[in-house]
Amino acid sequence: MTETQSLKLLLSAFALRTWGERIEAADAGLSFVTAEEALAAEGPSAIDIAFMTREVTGRSSKDNQSPELRGFEAVLRKSPKLRWLQIHPAGAERPIYRELRDRGVKVTTASGATAVTVSHSVLGAVIAVNRRFPLLADAQRRHAWEPRLADRSPRDLKGQCAVIVGMGPIGRNIASLLKMLGMNVVGVRRTAEPVEPCDQTVAYEQLHTVLPKADWLILCCPASPVTRGIANAAAFAAMPMGSHFVNVSRGEIAIEQDVIEALQNGRLAGAYLDVFELEPLDPASPLWNMPNVLVSPHTASHSLGQNEAIFDIFLDNLARFRAGRDLRNDVDNLA
Repeated sequence: MTETQSLKLLLSAFALRTWGERIEAADAGLSFVTAEEALAAEGPSAIDIAFMTREVTGRSSKDNQSPELRGFEAVLRKSPKLRWLQIHPAGAERPIYRELRDRGVKVTTASGATAVTVSHSVLGAVIAVNRRFPLLADAQRRHAWEPRLADRSPRDLKGQCAVIVGMGPIGRNIASLLKMLGMNVVGVRRTAEPVEPCDQTVAYEQLHTVLPKADWLILCCPASPVTRGIANAAAFAAMPMGSHFVNVSRGEIAIEQDVIEALQNGRLAGAYLDVFELEPLDPASPLWNMPNVLVSPHTASHSLGQNEAIFDIFLDNLARFRAGRDLRNDVDNLA
């Protein structure tokens, strides 16, 4: 492929307005087709590459697709020439991605773009839940003066053990931050190969061996047959009484009813939950009213700079695609 060969890039109208000039400056051989235009046109779309940005998927959950996402996916399906799709999340669990890969389409993620933001959310949550900030906020709403004294005092974080499931960029960033607090960190990943800065690393199937010392169970792994349901009643029962739970991965990694019961019976003293089995979270869920729980609407990664970080990955991959080089975060080449 020569650098001057014309390629058609599919993107949303919003993405074209936001980044069109900068994409054109980086690669003058591209022409743009918006998803809205392609969806309205009859017959196949002559799309070569595509960039699926956050506003396309941002209002969707795995159970409730937005019209924008349904439309974008419809265009991808009627684009027989499509060779590469860049997506904005770090994970590629949606069925459309497998469907495209089966057609030979390269699918690349934005893994790493949100690692710092998510890890900061987890750091804030660990400090907030450990220092009982949600309980203090609840007392404030009730105008109740309830000092955290004697046996109500929080434990020092130094010396506590965090078991982090998932050792991608997010997990490694979380581990580094928690080590700065003086915590011990156990990493859980596909293999037991050591990962800095973890004190210990075990494979997924060995998770049960480290749970008895887990003051914190933190999920930041992709959804897979190995990880789905890994945080369940048996896992919580194996943890020390009064431990804590954080989920910034995918809702299906945890059995939500088991999380609720562990919080209700005191097995878990608190939790920060950014993802849920069904999203939006049911207004009737007891999680909303638990004063020791921070409910976050799948927003742990959001920041004003996130879209720019994702765009930088797209531009890097665009240059790699033109040069015939390996693409960054290629789902089929992830270890």
